[in-house]
Amino acid sequence: MTLPLTGERTVPGIAEENYWFRRHEAAYLHLIGHCADAVVLEAGCGEGYGAQLIRTVARRVIALDYDELTSHHVARAYPQLDVLRGNLATLPLRDASVDVVANLQVIEHLWDQEGFLAECRRVLRPGGTLIVTTPNRLTFSPGQDKPLNPFHTRELAPSELDEMLREAGFRVDELAGLRHGQRLDSLLDGQIIEAQVEVALSGAPWPVELKEAVESVTVDDFDISPEDMDTCLDLVAVAVRP
Repeated sequence: MTLPLTGERTVPGIAEENYWFRRHEAAYLHLIGHCADAVVLEAGCGEGYGAQLIRTVARRVIALDYDELTSHHVARAYPQLDVLRGNLATLPLRDASVDVVANLQVIEHLWDQEGFLAECRRVLRPGGTLIVTTPNRLTFSPGQDKPLNPFHTRELAPSELDEMLREAGFRVDELAGLRHGQRLDSLLDGQIIEAQVEVALSGAPWPVELKEAVESVTVDDFDISPEDMDTCLDLVAVAVRP
């Protein structure tokens, strides 16, 4: 069973969703080395494809999500994962019980982000790693007082994420930005995001050129680097519990 598209989560295997799926997958592949032979908690696993990807290198992956339908889907679709249903505000794990917490495209959905980071620090072993991705507020909701995405409670700029991680007691080892590579910048005159948003808001059928462009996107179409952070699309952070 495929989870329904609600706009809150990315679902693989859907042609019109391929741009967002590959954009998120690129971040997972960039960060997956931190999960090698580790016990990993994915806090907010969504459809489960990311947790399953992490499982290819990790010793164990605990996939946690609050939504009941999502948790049932992940348990059926990815039997190699240990699936839990629970609230990210109070992680249902013992102190110092995991090596890595993965939180990709989730923290922007949370009301108490500082409380969640405190919980991450609690469940991580000393020397454990928190990996985070989140939309860059400066490019995702530019000039807005509140997020454009109705499922987001608070989006972060690069300096805000860095400060929040440090104030939560983490050492920030990497703060980078995901952006379009050269090929994506040339597709549809660099307007591939805007074109998708326009179709979604209008409810009109997808133009053939747009659908073909979106279907052609791969993980190699994205670059991740620490340069010019304010203009990147997504923030990518690696933080360590001392």
